[in-house]
Amino acid sequence: MADKRTCNVVILGLAFLLIFTAFTTCGNVEQTVVKSLQNDTLSGSGFHSLGIIYGIFSFCNLLAPAVVSVIGPKFTMFLSGLLYSGYIAMFITPSTWAFYLTSVLIGIGAAMLWTAQGHFLVENSEASTINRNTAVFWALLQCSMLFGNLYVYLDWNGRTEIPDGSRKNIFLSLLVASVLGTLSFLLLRKNRPEEEMLSEEEGQSLLSAQMMYQHRASSAVQDAKAEFKTILQLVKGRTILLLSPCMAYSGLELAFYSGVYGTCIGATTQFRAAAKGLIGISGIVVGVGEIVGGGLFGLLFKNNCFRRTSVVFLGMVVHFIAFYLIFLNIPVDAPVVFHTTTQNKPYLTPSVSVALLCSFLLGLGDSCFNTQLYSVLGHVYAEHSTPAFAIFKFIQSVFAAVAFFYSGYLLLMWQLLLMVILGFTGTLCFFIVERMQNAATDIQEY
Repeated sequence: MADKRTCNVVILGLAFLLIFTAFTTCGNVEQTVVKSLQNDTLSGSGFHSLGIIYGIFSFCNLLAPAVVSVIGPKFTMFLSGLLYSGYIAMFITPSTWAFYLTSVLIGIGAAMLWTAQGHFLVENSEASTINRNTAVFWALLQCSMLFGNLYVYLDWNGRTEIPDGSRKNIFLSLLVASVLGTLSFLLLRKNRPEEEMLSEEEGQSLLSAQMMYQHRASSAVQDAKAEFKTILQLVKGRTILLLSPCMAYSGLELAFYSGVYGTCIGATTQFRAAAKGLIGISGIVVGVGEIVGGGLFGLLFKNNCFRRTSVVFLGMVVHFIAFYLIFLNIPVDAPVVFHTTTQNKPYLTPSVSVALLCSFLLGLGDSCFNTQLYSVLGHVYAEHSTPAFAIFKFIQSVFAAVAFFYSGYLLLMWQLLLMVILGFTGTLCFFIVERMQNAATDIQEY
């Protein structure tokens, strides 16, 4: 049984690796591709598409638990994977209506996918294996930022324009990866006997089966209502209110490193023929920063209460250094949607090494904030972890959606300033929460 559970976790991680190799790479190059197709077969904005995805994702999180309870995590993930594949396939033969329709559908699929993933991971873990299984899954997931972006670099390096043949080849390869990941969900096996199997007499009665299905559906609805009430109670609490600025900041910087920064690099004329290829390398280096930070702060220095504030402070400093270097190294109008490249010059001569250093710092800082937010929520809300994490993903996704919508119109310096203000506020509030928790612990010990 233990081997079967471990096998399930590895298959789950590999399936997410394949699917998010496709989706993460797509998000990184999407705005650049859409710009190259303007006034041709597709009009719109990649930033708007990503904003729709995260907006729908945030609100569908409230309904996803009921769906997973009714049809099960395995088939929920399979159906969600099909929606991801449909979004990738749209870029092979693009059209405006399909672009925005699949954006809505993948937002729904993302909520179902991540809710089912959490359910399945817990189902295949015990108290002694949950940390190991989470680490295995996280490591495989973060590797998704490496392979697709490497392909983009190898194919786009030296190109100033993106020809149709190159675009179709890349997205066809990403589609194959996404489909393989989706089919991998069918290899997942049940790790325990069915607790709700029909008895021999019940199995002979179609009516009994229908009654059992109705009971399961009714139970799922009741569970969803109970979770929603818990969410409302937690939102009113002081801890969640204080952590909200930090959660919101994680959404803004998620949008920036996953879609905006790569677009800025690709639009910088001073990088010449290397600009488009650097989008892929930037995505790889962000992934390396995420893996290094997740491994360092997620696995080391455990059970140290002071660690959380130290790591969050480090994340803030790392991000602020990255923002300052980006401000000096990238033209201020690079993310604007109205042109494919910018002729403006930044304060310094654009440097490839500085641009990639900033990519690493963005990934490292992001891992600092996310690992510690997960840690403090798991510590404070040990008995209500699912609603607490649902609130976190909701706030993060809403602000990521907002960031994607304004990113195509707001100059780079104002985007960076917003993140600096919210990042400082979020870090300060995180410190207050830690101080409150430490004081409460001291009182209990006394």
